[in-house]
Amino acid sequence: MFQVGKYIISSDLLEKKFACDLPLCLGNCCRYGDAGAPLSEGEVVILEKIRTKIFPYMREEGRRVVATQGTSVIDIEGESVTPLIDNKECAYTIYENGIFKCAIEKAWEEGKIDFRKPLSCHLFPVRIKKFGEFIAVNVDDWPLCLAGREKGGREGIYLYEFIAEALKREMGEDIYRQICIAAEKIRKRL
Repeated sequence: MFQVGKYIISSDLLEKKFACDLPLCLGNCCRYGDAGAPLSEGEVVILEKIRTKIFPYMREEGRRVVATQGTSVIDIEGESVTPLIDNKECAYTIYENGIFKCAIEKAWEEGKIDFRKPLSCHLFPVRIKKFGEFIAVNVDDWPLCLAGREKGGREGIYLYEFIAEALKREMGEDIYRQICIAAEKIRKRL
């Protein structure tokens, strides 16, 4: 682990290779888990504001869940998360060509909203957690992401490179540049 500013970063972020392989994993990160996707306070507000703009992209089951539970729910740890359909997939999932995808991101891709998707989804398989004044940045090695690890290895893409846009969204350009410098130093030692 190493520290950059307020971030305590797992070295796995720099050393592991990863690139999502949707045709093999089928977007199952949107389908499985013990709770919905973590949401910041700001994202809870955003989802409520854009609710009607993303409804047309959602599956009927997802619309029903959001209509009854709301755009976010509180999980067993007391944190805001996306609601789930039948305690399985995220209420915002859509199913296209056998792959689970995000209705929020689809609305964003089509220019209907300016919010891409929750940061926790954008960062996945990286998870961030606040501890007082520090933020831990860890890699979640889900078995579901094996195809992504294999693809990253084949293509030589490091995890921090694959999620660069999401890391910049969370940390800013300057800290991301520092992460890139740290990654280069690690590679020179190996």
